[in-house]
Amino acid sequence: MITIINYNAGNMASVANALERLGFEYEITNDANKILSANKVIFPGQGRAKSAMDDLKAKGLDKIIKKIKQPFLGICLGMQLLLPYSQEDDTKCFGIIKGAVKRFPDDEKIPQIGWNDLKQTRKNSLLDGIKNETYVYFVNSYYIQTDDSNILATYKYGKITAAGIIKKNNFYGTQFHPEKSGEAGIKILENFLKL
Repeated sequence: MITIINYNAGNMASVANALERLGFEYEITNDANKILSANKVIFPGQGRAKSAMDDLKAKGLDKIIKKIKQPFLGICLGMQLLLPYSQEDDTKCFGIIKGAVKRFPDDEKIPQIGWNDLKQTRKNSLLDGIKNETYVYFVNSYYIQTDDSNILATYKYGKITAAGIIKKNNFYGTQFHPEKSGEAGIKILENFLKL
């Protein structure tokens, strides 16, 4: 079973619709046992880092997420929360992947909303069938800086080159929304679900 983590910062409906389109069964839950026993875990997110972390802590999910051993996909804010710290509201996050979440400079149009291209930096089965410089859909005011060894693809916004897809062990993250990124995004989701 595929589990979508249910919390107050999730864009669960669009992710669920994408899974239905692909023909995968899923469950939306915040039950710790169901999350830990799932085959795959998807952690969507939109909103603010602090309110998301506060909600996860209130539900006891902050400790559960760190225990997950199966393939895990954080989307947008869900990816950002995998890092130790976000500048957004000076928020302590999970620290599963080293790095930091920083705000785009004020001289850029914030948030970034729209299509941007991904430059692949490492081969990975998550990107099977995806052409380099494929366009995907972003909505973000903050970006991730992490070690190159954690980055599968980057994107450029203004003067900033940032992580578009990250991976550390079983944890994957996409800064963009694969569920809103057309056929390429659906293919990335499908690749994740087949890991």
